[in-house]
Parts: sequence; structure tokens; C-alpha cells
Amino acid sequence: MELHTLTDNKGATRNRKRVGRGVGSGIGKTSGSGHKGQKARSGVAIKGFEGGQMPIHRRLPKRGFVNIFRKTFVEVNIGNIQKEIDAGRIDTSKPIDVAVLQSAGLVGKPKDGVRLLGKGIISAKVEIHVTGASNSAVSSVEKAGGTVVMPIKGTSE
Repeated sequence: MELHTLTDNKGATRNRKRVGRGVGSGIGKTSGSGHKGQKARSGVAIKGFEGGQMPIHRRLPKRGFVNIFRKTFVEVNIGNIQKEIDAGRIDTSKPIDVAVLQSAGLVGKPKDGVRLLGKGIISAKVEIHVTGASNSAVSSVEKAGGTVVMPIKGTSE
């Protein structure tokens, strides 16, 4: 096989429509755009315009709101922390914080903080420093003999 012999499969491509090439071609004169008016001109974009009638996106009511102060947390499950401990990527003798979770690959960008969730089982005795945690996660860590440290609400760590 050589580069100059490569072709598309039969029927894979179509010839482009050559418009405005005489009345006999079937798409001459107005080139398929009809007669005059905005749509016959180039650069037309009338998305959502309904001929003077109130557009549907303005007729329908708005619902809800977006809370601009909402915080987004990165979620980490205790089962995943236990996997990383077993793999030797997390040292249980030191406290586990965001930097340790990032180096282990459990967290990318921490956004507004890390929230600990209770999916999975943890058996190692660890001290975990996170922004928030679910009740099930806290009870699982404490059952294994560890602690979960969270900042007091209203203060920043």
C-alpha cells in the first residue's frame, strides 16, 4: 500500500453542491435560498425567534435559583483510604490531610475542601484531617480506633 493509492470507501463522500451556476442546474439564481429577506442573506442566526410572537423561553416561567455561595467538596470514601494504606501509599503513623490524599492520588484539586464518606471498611488506626465527614464515616474510623478532625464551623483552618 502507498499513500497516493489511499481512497475513501465507495459512497463515503459526496460531491459538494455547486450553487449559483445557471438556471439549468436546478440551484442557480437564488442558490436554494428563496427570494430576498433576512434568511436569503449571509450571516443569519435567528435562534429562538418566532416571528414576533413571544419566544417559548420567555413564555415559560423560571424555576429555582443558583446559590453562588455553595461550596463544592471533593469526596473520599474510607474504603479507598484503606486501599491506599494497604498499598503503602499512605503512612498511618502521621495524620492524613489533604496533601497526603493528593500525593496518594485520591484527591486532585481540593476545591473548597475534602469530605469523608463512609463507603467501604477501614481497619487501620488513623487520624484524618478533613473539612467535613458523614456520620457513618466518623463512626467507622472511631470504631477502628482512629479519629476524624474537622474545623469548627465558622472558622477556617
